[in-house]
Amino acid sequence: MLSALGLLSLPALAQSSDEDELAMSYGDKSFVSIATGSRVPVTRAPAVATVITTEDIAAIGATDLDDILETVPGLHVSRETQLYAPVYVVRGINIGFNPQVLLLINGVPQTTVYTGNRGGGWGGMPVENIARVEVIRGPGSALYGAEAFSGVINIITKTAGDIDGTEVGLRGGSFNTKDGWMLHGGKWGGVDVAAYLRVGSTDGARSTIRADAQSALDAALGTQASLAPGPVNNDRDFVDGMLDLSLDKWRLHFGYRERKLGSGTGIASALDPTGQSYSQNMGADLNYDDKAILPDTAVSLQASLMHYKEFSDAVLFPAGTKLSPASATFADGMIGNPDKWEQHGRLGASATYTGFSDHRIRAGLGWEKEEVYRTNEVKNFNPDYTPIGTGSVADVIDVTNTAPFMTPHGRYKRYAYAQDEWSLAADWTLTAGIRHDRYSDFGSTTNPRLALVWDAAYNVTGKLMYGTAFRAPSMSELYAINNPVVRGNPDLKPERIRTVEAALTWQPMNRLQLGMNVFHYEMSDIIRLVYGGVQGVYQNTGHQNGHGMELEAEWEFSRALRLSGNYAYQRSTDEATDQDAGNAPHHHVYARADWRFMPNWALHSQVNWISKRMRVAGDPRPDLAGYETVDLTLRNDRGAGHWNFAVSVRNLFDRDVREPSPYENGQVSLPDDFPMPGRAVYAQATYKF
Repeated sequence: MLSALGLLSLPALAQSSDEDELAMSYGDKSFVSIATGSRVPVTRAPAVATVITTEDIAAIGATDLDDILETVPGLHVSRETQLYAPVYVVRGINIGFNPQVLLLINGVPQTTVYTGNRGGGWGGMPVENIARVEVIRGPGSALYGAEAFSGVINIITKTAGDIDGTEVGLRGGSFNTKDGWMLHGGKWGGVDVAAYLRVGSTDGARSTIRADAQSALDAALGTQASLAPGPVNNDRDFVDGMLDLSLDKWRLHFGYRERKLGSGTGIASALDPTGQSYSQNMGADLNYDDKAILPDTAVSLQASLMHYKEFSDAVLFPAGTKLSPASATFADGMIGNPDKWEQHGRLGASATYTGFSDHRIRAGLGWEKEEVYRTNEVKNFNPDYTPIGTGSVADVIDVTNTAPFMTPHGRYKRYAYAQDEWSLAADWTLTAGIRHDRYSDFGSTTNPRLALVWDAAYNVTGKLMYGTAFRAPSMSELYAINNPVVRGNPDLKPERIRTVEAALTWQPMNRLQLGMNVFHYEMSDIIRLVYGGVQGVYQNTGHQNGHGMELEAEWEFSRALRLSGNYAYQRSTDEATDQDAGNAPHHHVYARADWRFMPNWALHSQVNWISKRMRVAGDPRPDLAGYETVDLTLRNDRGAGHWNFAVSVRNLFDRDVREPSPYENGQVSLPDDFPMPGRAVYAQATYKF
């Protein structure tokens, strides 16, 4: 892993042939494309960037993207109430359903417009088909637009050249986890073909929830409906597929993800042992890249389509519940299942011109359409929460045409951006960029960026950066209706952030790299629920300021032993209360050792330490305790034509790991927070031919 570190410092406008040669010598983790839209050395990228390679992924024993991201400095993976979905907490920003982080696959956004994040049915992403992961912390809207707010994650999948043959793999382990996959990379005529299929399932860590939202209702109303204490419903079934076709300057990519997810701690934070959610994501993107369409000119064209649907079959509150002293009892529980269908279309074009001395100019424009084009809802309760009939399964009715949770809505957006990488003096580069986005529903926004990079010496690079970013309101925040708890607000404006950063990288000796960065940000127009009684309405309210630092080191002690690690500190303040913003660690330490103790065998160990998490203002619970976990991975790699094996132990010492549950409208639905898996063991075997 390499973040704000580098093996080499190069002139700002180094030719691509030089970069390719250096990549072969030092490994492709020295370069990053996410920061500027073109491939540049990590040390010179006008952002704080991290690159995780296939070798890193194998070393940490990762089985999912979340395992990878937890190793990135300044990024912590937490959880949320909807289906135990991951929350990527970057530099202390943990708000709502985590729409402040943009996730890309091969440069294509995976944002679902209903919630503005990766979708309630995201369910994670396997790692077998990941070639590399690039992450920037800080604003990215000047290049990527909406949701590139606190960070951007770009997952680059494997090409035919990365796979080069056929690989099959099997994995099994704790919680009745079973995975099988196949990768193939080769030629079909003149076309490079990469294909991937993975099928898996798990019962999940069925950690015990001692009290839930129904427990509080029981205490207030004298009922005994709660299923707590009881296990988290974390069973999951996965199907992932990919087909990648490349011919000369063209690349056509198809992706498929299908998830069947247990309800976690329950859609309404009341245990639901049989509840499930189903999602399906199908996407296709076509790219054309010509690096010399004209002298000194490169052109890139992109088109993509994404279709996403999400269904639920859940019980919000269990049989025997009632929601007020005067309310009747729900015989079979309170049932409400909203379904939604989305479609997204994107067209984009960009050009890079290097004909001006000491300048690399990049400009682009695009058009996007995103919509929830169909909704459906069935339930057995009225808008005032009283049961329909006896509140039984037989009383469930279709309210799609009478009282839907949201009617279909869509929006268009157009954007244009420009960026200049100017080598203004020897060893100095100034990157200046600006992007303008115009939305059909809430108007327009403009976001600039500036970055000054100085090669102070052959082994020292300094950076000073400024940028702004925005997060567009989601469809549910704008248009939610007929919900007695939440109502949308069509007058919402986007959330905004301004960030200042400074970074320094230093290579004091050939095998040692060090890095440090400091940052300060100011958030405004934060979209939050403002309650007036039971119902909350989304409003632009509140400000949050944060500051911190991140330190990194990587030391190749010998050919057999490599040590690496990072430390992150942040403190964020809610300006409305002048208290800690809460739910994010102030300190995060990660350390890893990779030991090749004999030919074809390696032992990898890592330690992850999270400090206590302070609560949000008004939450009566004590601060959430921190924790440390230790993971070990033993693997052998004899190359193609052999079976290769790996065994991983995660949370070796079986620590009690918990992530903060929300506090909203004066209520704590899950008093003991979200329990995370204890000790887990996984074994896998792969064969390549």
